[in-house]
Amino acid sequence: MNLRKLHRKTAPILFIPLLLTALTGVAYRIGRSWFGLSDEFGDFMMALHEGRFLGKPIVPIYVLLVGLGLLGMIVSGITLIKQSKKTAISKPLKLDERRLHQVIAPIASLPFAVSAITGVFYRLGRAWFGLSDEQATFLLKIHQGSYLGSTLKPIYVLLVGTSLVAMLLTGIQMSGIFHRRRSSQSTESD
Repeated sequence: MNLRKLHRKTAPILFIPLLLTALTGVAYRIGRSWFGLSDEFGDFMMALHEGRFLGKPIVPIYVLLVGLGLLGMIVSGITLIKQSKKTAISKPLKLDERRLHQVIAPIASLPFAVSAITGVFYRLGRAWFGLSDEQATFLLKIHQGSYLGSTLKPIYVLLVGTSLVAMLLTGIQMSGIFHRRRSSQSTESD
């Protein structure tokens, strides 16, 4: 199986967990920072963000798998972009979901990787390795962009989250899942 097929086959599996993670992370940060939403709202968003609905023992495994999945998509995606640059020189430039996906990917890959790595290390460190509060706080500050200050932190989270949602939506569109469904429905109605 080539890299493009692997990337395309893995993306739909990660779609829902990554979409849930992106949306709840943004909702938590924006809700708490800009709208002063309650601790109960924050706890609910974090329960969804970390997969706590699966049960406490599963949370670190869920976070690990989602984080590794995102990192795998980043690595394979960047490799595909490098390969496609060689063939793209002769093609005319048109803006479609593939082009948008290819434009966002190199820009967002570093923040995605930082967020995935620090999120995984934070959760695994707390759950399995007895990470101290100081170490956990350090990882969490990097994960949510706290080093940018209270004004820019929610903007950073919003940009990273919406970039991930855009990558997911354009990627799932390119996977052909929806196209195949429409094609099979139109065939059935004929």
